[in-house]
Amino acid sequence: MSQSGFETPEQVLKFDPQAKGRSDVTPLDDAGQAIVAQIRTAADLANQDCDRAMSLAHKLSMELRAAEDRTHQLRAEVELWRNRAIRAEEWLRTIQKEIEDKLIARRPLTGTEETPLHH
Repeated sequence: MSQSGFETPEQVLKFDPQAKGRSDVTPLDDAGQAIVAQIRTAADLANQDCDRAMSLAHKLSMELRAAEDRTHQLRAEVELWRNRAIRAEEWLRTIQKEIEDKLIARRPLTGTEETPLHH
């Protein structure tokens, strides 16, 4: 009896995964080796999938970063054009006021103003 109180079958004690070339290899050993090989293949495929996913995530992250940078650049450009439009409107109001104050308001009102001809 073992320390745990249960007896260990003799086949388990004799299991040696390195025994492949020996004559005492059983179908159980072959099945175990096949399962281990499948697990390794599955692990390799999972690692490849993970690598592809990480690569894609990195690529998409870089594209997102570029899009964010472009968005910031476009916002700055919009702000620049908005400020220029505001300044242009202010100049137009200043010019309009100058025209009204200096040219139109100074014109003498004599009552002999020409009226437009209507056809």
